[in-house]
Amino acid sequence: MKYVLMFTSDPKLDAAVSAERERADLQRVLEWHEINSAAILEGGAALHPVETATTVRADSAGPVVVDGPFTEAKEVIGGFTLVDVADLDEAVALARTWPLLDLEGNSVEIRPMFDEEELFAL
Repeated sequence: MKYVLMFTSDPKLDAAVSAERERADLQRVLEWHEINSAAILEGGAALHPVETATTVRADSAGPVVVDGPFTEAKEVIGGFTLVDVADLDEAVALARTWPLLDLEGNSVEIRPMFDEEELFAL
């Protein structure tokens, strides 16, 4: 079954991480992807900081473009990876090995992906 793993963090806590720690974390993330390459599908990405976001929001006058994300969000998505594993238990086991879970405020959200047949059956 296919899942998306969304890697989230708290930007206020991220700001306290040293540049040296960020470089070490990047290496750990690359190693994690290599170790788990059999389950990882093409198509994940690391995202630029939330401050670079642009949001298109619904408005009574039509779509409105605003700088930044939803301001009320405490956690933001810093990246995502698509995986193909047997079931949710396997996805959870994989997410538990995410190397950045040792940083306060970080989490991995796991969401199942619709396959084409499921989507068009709605």
